[in-house]
Amino acid sequence: MPTDGELVTVGVVGKPHGLDGSFVVQQPSEDADRFAPGSVLRAGGEEVRVEERKRSGGRLVIRLDRPVPRGTRLEVPRSELPEPDGDSYYVFQLVGLEVEEEGGRRLGVVTDVAPGPANDALELDTGLLLPLVEACVKEVDLLGRRILVAQGFAPDN
Repeated sequence: MPTDGELVTVGVVGKPHGLDGSFVVQQPSEDADRFAPGSVLRAGGEEVRVEERKRSGGRLVIRLDRPVPRGTRLEVPRSELPEPDGDSYYVFQLVGLEVEEEGGRRLGVVTDVAPGPANDALELDTGLLLPLVEACVKEVDLLGRRILVAQGFAPDN
């Protein structure tokens, strides 16, 4: 596995599960193959190999080839991620983008994407939460580092 390049978090070591070193993966990647036995991840700056994967109560549980402290990020090089389909984006691609309303009003910078029951939402550094739906998000310009949103989703201030 390459050690150079930007690393992307695909999960976090959660609470222990059993006595064999297995643990619940918090905030796991949607790509189930990412945690398949034999897969190589980075944890705490070192390569680790997935030895076992299972589900418990709907949660992903894995065991690595060595112990890793709780709270450690599980990462992969950005270059190993497949290109997203069509109008899909990775969270790391959206974080840091300027959000502007049609008409030119600056609304803030994306700090995170919050998952929701109906749709995800853009969290902005100004405290705004904007739904990540076609009616709201009109354009995502990764090269220009900007997201254009429709009027009516942010309060008038």
